[in-house]
Amino acid sequence: IEWAIAGERAAMDADKRVTNSEGASYSRVLGATAFATSGGFVGGYRGSYSSFYVEPICDDKDGKKRNGYYWTAARFVDELEDPASVGRRAAERTLAKLGARKVDTCDTAVVFHPDAAKSIIGMIFSVANGASFYRKSSYLLDREGTAVASDLVTLVDDPLIVRGPGSRPFDGDGLATRVNPVISAGILEPVLCDTYSARRLGRASTGSAGRSVGGSPSPTTSNLVMTPGSGTHADIIADTKQGLLVMSMMGFGFNPITGDFSRGAQGFWIENGKIAFPVSEVTISANFNDLLTHIDRVGADVDRRSSTMVPTIRVSQMTVAGK
Repeated sequence: IEWAIAGERAAMDADKRVTNSEGASYSRVLGATAFATSGGFVGGYRGSYSSFYVEPICDDKDGKKRNGYYWTAARFVDELEDPASVGRRAAERTLAKLGARKVDTCDTAVVFHPDAAKSIIGMIFSVANGASFYRKSSYLLDREGTAVASDLVTLVDDPLIVRGPGSRPFDGDGLATRVNPVISAGILEPVLCDTYSARRLGRASTGSAGRSVGGSPSPTTSNLVMTPGSGTHADIIADTKQGLLVMSMMGFGFNPITGDFSRGAQGFWIENGKIAFPVSEVTISANFNDLLTHIDRVGADVDRRSSTMVPTIRVSQMTVAGK
């Protein structure tokens, strides 16, 4: 409660244009997993996760409410950012949205902030797993061992990271977990499988089964990590002559069979390597195959707050639909 009060107060005190708040939330989870199978496996482990979130509101000149947020999260409380700092950064993000407008429809570069890039990289697994393959519901079917992304893209599922949010010693089938490559320099590796999907595909499990209490196992990720490239978030913006910096996306517009992708987005317009103005009410679209192969910058700023760990990425060309 003290954290939530301090974080919200810091956001409200940061600027008089912060007029209200969607609230501040502190969450702590302490859990234990125990699993036994009729095949003789018995195992268990404990885990923790803490997070803190602040979402202030500003009044824009046209009467619209602009909300922004900032958050911190880690396995242990002592690794969280200070609540007042979280509140101030949330206020900064919200204030930066004042005056947001549409842009003309165009084909341009799109830079994904790590907050938005997580969603993009998470979609790769949705079409690169044993279940989607045996059901033939993936545009990546029959493409293992071929290039499906830019050679800047290397993606690994690593359940063994110390204090990783998704780390675990065994999977939902009771098999020991291991590091599994997903994409290596753009090449699609054998997809992640649980025991059932592996059997359907005539191969062995990758130790990637997930299971809820009382549920059936299915393929899942642990810590899905994109290997860092070079440069900071600011460096990539400075290297972009013109384009859209996407901070967040709305809706769900992805066809896993065709790879067609389209989502609402908001962020900032980049002009000559600098942030020009905030942008809202636009849609970004591309075929996912083109999106991945057109990634031409991968930053070194990997965000490790969640189990999908991704840096800033830039796609050289996507369609931005606005005015």
